[in-house]
Amino acid sequence: MTRLLYALCGEDKARQFSPHVWKTVLSLAHKGLDYETVPVAFTAIPEIEGGCTKTVPLLRDGDRLVRDSFDIALYLDEAYPDRPSLFGGAGGQAMARFIENWSQSTLHMAITRIAILDIHGMLAPADQAYFRRSREERLGASLEEIAAAGRDEIEAFARKLQPLRNMLKLQPFIGGGSPLFADYIVFGALQWLRLTAGVEVLKNDDPVAEWYGRLLDLHDGLGRNAKVA
Repeated sequence: MTRLLYALCGEDKARQFSPHVWKTVLSLAHKGLDYETVPVAFTAIPEIEGGCTKTVPLLRDGDRLVRDSFDIALYLDEAYPDRPSLFGGAGGQAMARFIENWSQSTLHMAITRIAILDIHGMLAPADQAYFRRSREERLGASLEEIAAAGRDEIEAFARKLQPLRNMLKLQPFIGGGSPLFADYIVFGALQWLRLTAGVEVLKNDDPVAEWYGRLLDLHDGLGRNAKVA
């Protein structure tokens, strides 16, 4: 059976940096499922699989196409119930919904400001034009103005993670004794920052940095071995 994961890339196809794709990468590894990665640039996304999606990740699992990292995780738990669960039940799904909303509202905007020029620099010219136009329309400022605000975000970023830091004093993962999809959500955000801007926002002895290191080392260092900025 063919299993394909369409993943966002820059001009260098080996640098796949989307936080949402990274959630799915770790979800597939968590399930022990083999797949082939198909790198896709921003402007090529509307062309994949007959134009069925405007975003990635997109997973083809045999005849099934699944969009959106959360929906993919739900699908994987339903389709492969004999393999380790990504949620651990309905309560884990509800918790992950909260974590995803917290991560996207608190972390993603800060990372966008920090890394926006680095992401632009990673792209081929056609994708640079698309990225500049779409992000400036969405955010109401030039990329350069957004990046200027990002300098303050670097200083403040660690404080945004205080709820996670407090929890990690009690348990090694958001999922408890082992990681669940909720962990992969926040990992995806930090991996996005690492693979694009590469700035240091956490001290080495920070419980969040130690948690992130444990996730980087999962599945034979899948996250740690990714091509970084």
